[in-house]
Amino acid sequence: MKHSAFEELSWRGLVYGNTESVPEMLSGGSVRAYNGFDATADSLHVGHMVPLLALARLQRFGHVPIAVAGGGTSMIGDPSGRSDERLLLSREAIEANIGAIKRQLAHFLDFGVKDNPALLVNNADWLLGLNLVDFLRDVGKHFTVNYMIAKDSVRMRLEREDGISFTEFSYMLLQSYDFLHLHDHFGCTLQTGGSDQWGNITAGVELIRRMRGRSAGALVYPLITKADGTKFGKTASGAVWLSAERTSPYRFYQFWLNTDDRDVIPYLRFFTWLDRGEIGALEDAVRRSPEQREAQRRLAREMTRMVHDETALGKAEQASQVLFGGEVAGLTGSEVADIFADVPSGEIAGVRLAGEGLAVADFLVECGALASKGEARRAVEGGGIYLNNRRVADTARRVAASDMLDGRFLVVRHGRRNYRLVRVR
Repeated sequence: MKHSAFEELSWRGLVYGNTESVPEMLSGGSVRAYNGFDATADSLHVGHMVPLLALARLQRFGHVPIAVAGGGTSMIGDPSGRSDERLLLSREAIEANIGAIKRQLAHFLDFGVKDNPALLVNNADWLLGLNLVDFLRDVGKHFTVNYMIAKDSVRMRLEREDGISFTEFSYMLLQSYDFLHLHDHFGCTLQTGGSDQWGNITAGVELIRRMRGRSAGALVYPLITKADGTKFGKTASGAVWLSAERTSPYRFYQFWLNTDDRDVIPYLRFFTWLDRGEIGALEDAVRRSPEQREAQRRLAREMTRMVHDETALGKAEQASQVLFGGEVAGLTGSEVADIFADVPSGEIAGVRLAGEGLAVADFLVECGALASKGEARRAVEGGGIYLNNRRVADTARRVAASDMLDGRFLVVRHGRRNYRLVRVR
């Protein structure tokens, strides 16, 4: 017998908390469920993928996912999980962000399927026209300050010296009103989100009960953590974004490939469409041969293909092999710069490579790869010098403009792993 959406989310470890009615709701007929996405940047990041993929999982079980772009609430700022006030964006900036985010949401949710097409709405459509006095009379009267300050998102901020502004304090009312509006106009009966949203979501459940006398549900997912204690979705260079312009497919692939052995199986459950059998086999592989990193490679492949496409995956895999001597030809200049961002670099004037170019020994000294021409010649004779990952076999070899990658770079390798990126100025 086919299991329910709730059972699917449960075995994947994605149910952190829920109201009592949710398992039954997701075992019956089609339910309309929503998750909100802030428009505080022009891209979603990997931290958004748990709720986004959960909506997609619900859709595959016949439910109707509603993705809410927070054009209205993003003008206020959600205090949940934050120790300080957000910078408030202009309406124009938020609208531009929503345009970009909508395209990303459409990559995961099916808006064209006949029976249960996904819905995409912007809460600015109903929040920005609210009359303050009417809102306080009709909605605010259902919330006591005692109830609001008991919520973790508010209480933790009150304990800090800077406190919480009335602007962010009001966020709970706006999110609750979102749920009420979606319930009234779209038949939505379930709200989902991260566990830090529990207070806001249950406040909406309570508002629907008080104002409409009806039952609604709340379902929250765990906040993803890493076994080593560092924050999920962050690297030394910052957040890992779904936008290829913000995080290249190569960097995206590397992020997943570098997953700790302790995290890789949970991540396969959280983030991929692999079934129990496939994940179980990969779990066995981690136990038997962790050094093979089979599970990490599968995770990186699945995620890069899903977020980008097969072509981007192929380029990312090619780029990942470059540092191990793989083919460099065919990569763009930006891809070369990305791959070698963390290796020593040097420069050489483009005019030095004009015509017949430079003798290889001169080139190696001028770009800073080796200290002297004698050392350079000996390295070439010993077979230890590679230009663009191809061995330089002759000390008479000349380095010319035709060797440049994308007209901008040359890659020198001395020995197995001693790389140098040479920029042509």
